[in-house]
Amino acid sequence: MAGLEVLYCCVAGSLTCAQDAAVCLVHWEIIKSGYKCVGSGDEPSNSDKKSELLPAGWNSNKELYTLRYRSNDDNGHFLLKAITVDSALIFNLMNIKTQQVSDLTVNVSDHVNGDQLHSFDSVYKDTAGLSEKVRTQLLPSQERPAERRSKRETQEEEERTRQRGEHHDPLRIPFRQPYAGTQPRWPDPMGPPFAAGGADLDPFGSRGGGGMIVDPLRSGYPRSGFDPSSGIPDILPPGAVPPGARFDPFGPVGRHRPGPDPDHLPPPGYDDMFM
Repeated sequence: MAGLEVLYCCVAGSLTCAQDAAVCLVHWEIIKSGYKCVGSGDEPSNSDKKSELLPAGWNSNKELYTLRYRSNDDNGHFLLKAITVDSALIFNLMNIKTQQVSDLTVNVSDHVNGDQLHSFDSVYKDTAGLSEKVRTQLLPSQERPAERRSKRETQEEEERTRQRGEHHDPLRIPFRQPYAGTQPRWPDPMGPPFAAGGADLDPFGSRGGGGMIVDPLRSGYPRSGFDPSSGIPDILPPGAVPPGARFDPFGPVGRHRPGPDPDHLPPPGYDDMFM
């Protein structure tokens, strides 16, 4: 693992237990993710400066390791704590800005040989396995600066591509802005100048027009007031016309027609059967 051996050799003289070696490896994985260590402890100090190395006194407390990190662009700030519980280390990484926290529990004896602290070639049993746990369990939930920049650049490129497609694609329908004012008042399709021939499209005059079918019962003209369904004396019996049916009168309405009737003045001898 490039860089880890150089770091380990720099701090080898201060390593006194297997937990120190485990913290050293986790520290290097965070450095590779785009961060620099700025000091130890919870609170920042005036002597803080970015470095890939571990700060002085970083392993003075074997029960609780506390390290602070800042991204290269100063947008990210992490606080790492490693708590010793029997033969295990519980790592806790918190994003100071978002308060997002991730955890990792490491059985130190599975990854570090405590009897070989001063030999880099023999101190780690499974460097790749511990590094994989750090990347998949401790760091993924935290947004790395390199990944954040890559994501932003990808989004910007997609936006530029979309805009180029909208402006230069001859087959693309232009984007339409929503209408800011009131909705337009569309003309009545049956009004001028489309009213000509409207009676043919509306034969019964349901839209208030004249229509082209004359219906004495449904037209807007005054009617005589009679109901043909009740019958017309001497012409139609009651019930001959269904209620509400369209009825075209075929003669004067009333019991008798006005004026003389041919049967009123019979010829002389009309009742003579021998005529």
